[in-house]
Amino acid sequence: MKSFQETQLAFAKHLRAPELHPAPEGIEDRRMGIYRELIYNNIENFIANVFPVMRLIMGDENWHKLMRDFISTHRCHTPYFVELSEEFLHYLAQERGLQEADPAFLLELAHYEWIELALDTSEAVIPPASPLPANLSASKPRVSPLAVCLNYQYPVHKVSLDYQPSTPEPTQLVVYRNRNDRVRFMAANAMTLRLLYLLQTNTSANLGDQLQLIAAELQHEDPERLSVEAYLLVEELAGLDILSHFE
Repeated sequence: MKSFQETQLAFAKHLRAPELHPAPEGIEDRRMGIYRELIYNNIENFIANVFPVMRLIMGDENWHKLMRDFISTHRCHTPYFVELSEEFLHYLAQERGLQEADPAFLLELAHYEWIELALDTSEAVIPPASPLPANLSASKPRVSPLAVCLNYQYPVHKVSLDYQPSTPEPTQLVVYRNRNDRVRFMAANAMTLRLLYLLQTNTSANLGDQLQLIAAELQHEDPERLSVEAYLLVEELAGLDILSHFE
């Protein structure tokens, strides 16, 4: 007679890959079928809700083939259901990779769709807002802990069943959660991302110093005009809650 552990292992193997591993002996297939459906449907429904665009463009056959492979081959490192989407993202990038039939933007699209859940469930708190300073140049804008700067090779925020780009189109985005707990995105450019990066990493410098550095990096012909444009950008970012407050 098999031990309980052996039976338990056979039970789990069958639920993960029923086409490869038979059910433990002595268990009615109708009962096993209930567990098979529960395991697959719960995982598939949750993943599909997090990656709806990816699910749509892959189609039923390819999507369910993908889900079967994920369930049968990936070993999750978390017991929490809400973290399952991150496990799926890791599986796509580190284990499965990009397949020949996949659109070239697939992995970037998956990451973009996952970011929304990551921000939506984050426990980070946006600091209390502060008034826009009269002297922006001397202020130290702080980036919200719920704002993420992203660089993609494809415009993943535009991908749909009707629009699937075949050639790279470098895209910069800021994805953020505002004070109304809504996750939003903002199309950005290289200067916006550079400014946000400097504000996050060089917290001792004021805004004027940061803009001087950017002007020197760009070898901008009119640093004063650049500053005016940057001040307008800072006001916009503060209004969106991408910048949380000023010091």
